[in-house]
Amino acid sequence: MTAENPVRPPEPPTTDATPPRQAPVQKQPTRLLAPLRETGKLFALALSVTRAVFRRPFQVREFIEQFWFIASVTILPAALVSIPFGAVIALQVGSLTEQLGAQSFTGGASVLAVIQQASPLIVALLISGAGGSAICADLGSRKIREELDAMEVMGVSPIQRLVVPRVLATMFVAVLLNGLVSVVGTLGGYFFNVIMQHGTPGAYLASFSALAQLPDLYISEFKALIFGFIAGIVAAYRGLNPRGGPKGVGDAVNQSVVITFMLLFFVNMVLTAIYLQIVPAKGS
Repeated sequence: MTAENPVRPPEPPTTDATPPRQAPVQKQPTRLLAPLRETGKLFALALSVTRAVFRRPFQVREFIEQFWFIASVTILPAALVSIPFGAVIALQVGSLTEQLGAQSFTGGASVLAVIQQASPLIVALLISGAGGSAICADLGSRKIREELDAMEVMGVSPIQRLVVPRVLATMFVAVLLNGLVSVVGTLGGYFFNVIMQHGTPGAYLASFSALAQLPDLYISEFKALIFGFIAGIVAAYRGLNPRGGPKGVGDAVNQSVVITFMLLFFVNMVLTAIYLQIVPAKGS
């Protein structure tokens, strides 16, 4: 007879005393790095637009339409704003030169202030406020309607198709509008200096020819070109990255105008400092 094996009770399941490993928690980027990240994306967009300018096909029709639209909404306000700007500068400079006993240099000082500083800033602020806000709103509405995503699916680059013509339009309008503002501001300063402060037309023109030089016009046009590029890039960047649906588009428009204003004044300071160091004053 064989002895039966005793029935063993089932062993309790073994449990591992060590808890399972958890995936490492990724730290969220701090808020201090957010402005740096946004700045990097802005510069990346500017580089992409610069590269896409030389690619084909170039959107000629889109460029002409945007050029005409931006010019139509900025020509009249720029002409109207440049008159009081030129008048205020002429009156302030004329009062200062009268206190110093140098009334003969009123015309040259006021015209240089209008051409070098006031004219590019007026043009940039108007283009950013009128044209840039429209560009940002247009691109933002296309983004929330997923039109830009559909273009990418079809193999069409939104930057080359939409952004490049708008940025080039703002640059060309800024350059041409800068000449108009310079002429209107100079005429306004001449009128107020001769009529309000009883200056002589001959002394006004003679001081201008004695102090002004051709590089002053060059730096004015170059500033307008750079300011137009900045206004177009910032408006396009905020339009391509709206947050929160339709309300986010409105917020993006406001942010684009504010950011452009801040960048314009900073870049203007840098360009003016470089120009004064490179180009000597006339007669020095």
